Amino acid sequence: ARTYAAVCFLLTQLVRMGSIFFGIALSLQALTGYSMQMIMVVMGICIILYTVLGGIEAVIWTEVIQAVVKTFGALLILYLIISNMPGGISKIVEIGQSAKKFSLGSFSPDFIGSSFWVVLLYGFFINLNNFGMDQNYIQRYHTATSSKAASKSIWLCVWLYLPASLLFFIIGSCLYAFYEFNPDLIQSVKHQVAIESLPPHASAAEILRVQNALQPADYGDKIMPHFMVTRIPVGLVGLIVSAVLSAAMSTISSGMNASATVFSVDIYKRYIKPDITDRQNLLLLHIATVGFGLMGMAMGIAMIGVKSILDVWWEFSGIFAAGMLGLFLLGIISKQTKNREAIPATLIGIAVIMWMTFSIYLPDEYEYFKNPLNRNMIIVVGTLTILLAGVFLTRTKSKLIKPQL
Repeated sequence: ARTYAAVCFLLTQLVRMGSIFFGIALSLQALTGYSMQMIMVVMGICIILYTVLGGIEAVIWTEVIQAVVKTFGALLILYLIISNMPGGISKIVEIGQSAKKFSLGSFSPDFIGSSFWVVLLYGFFINLNNFGMDQNYIQRYHTATSSKAASKSIWLCVWLYLPASLLFFIIGSCLYAFYEFNPDLIQSVKHQVAIESLPPHASAAEILRVQNALQPADYGDKIMPHFMVTRIPVGLVGLIVSAVLSAAMSTISSGMNASATVFSVDIYKRYIKPDITDRQNLLLLHIATVGFGLMGMAMGIAMIGVKSILDVWWEFSGIFAAGMLGLFLLGIISKQTKNREAIPATLIGIAVIMWMTFSIYLPDEYEYFKNPLNRNMIIVVGTLTILLAGVFLTRTKSKLIKPQL
């Protein structure tokens, strides 16, 4: 069960690093004109070098500086959107309200669409996973001077998480209003996406046909890079590039460091070489850091062409995190549960997660066998399945043993 949780964590980190690599390359390609592959390779090598040389200390202190730069960059983009919008904030609010861009979603008990309850449940479970058991966060807790200091850092992160998330949601709504007010600007974005989706030397008629058929989800990731290229003054582009890079480096470096640690402790030491020395372990961590960095880079290159980075990241993180979170909650809540109960509970949970993930690909004649819930509910249902199955098996075993005693 512990090995399964470790494997799920490593897969989650690879998807996370790949998503960040791809997202940053998407922005920098628009700003610099270089290919996305080249941007990922150069950026990946730099991050690997400073992470291997500096370890967790380098990760933490670079993140402190990067957080400041990243916040200033986001505020600058928000200011530029508002200043370039005729009518300013009032016009943005007017357009946003008419399109329900400030809505929290439907409050009806709907778990099929992206309702308020789906987002709330997904956010609760994924952040319970992040703050409670994700090695990216746990490795930071261990650097604190005391348990009290670690607890303070958690709550500080929680309080900063809300306004930081709100800032980027506001930027998204402002960008929507800006391009809704300037619909002609969208055509250049759609034209670029259409060209990228077609083979070279495609005819103008074919490009126009694809361009007219595009939906917002097909070009949404291109909106902010287009705004940065066309609306940011030349003298400020450097700050924006720094902010974009800082957002990537902080997440990727911590993911590399955490993945190497989990691989060393939960896989290599348990199954390959339990008597590994400290010197050998240090070498292993360096090699594993490089290896996971390269795999994350390859994952990012493989993602070139996906419609929405955020959707991919949310879906995969929910799928892999469900197994980990269910096991950890089972261990915390049910103290009597052992491997004999945890393993079958995990297998049941895996079966449910696999069904919810892949049943949508069944033919139409098997409609009744498809997962009817929103895909963001996978982490909720998967976690609760493992937890409840483990508790049920534990209590059933206890009832069977007591009469014998």
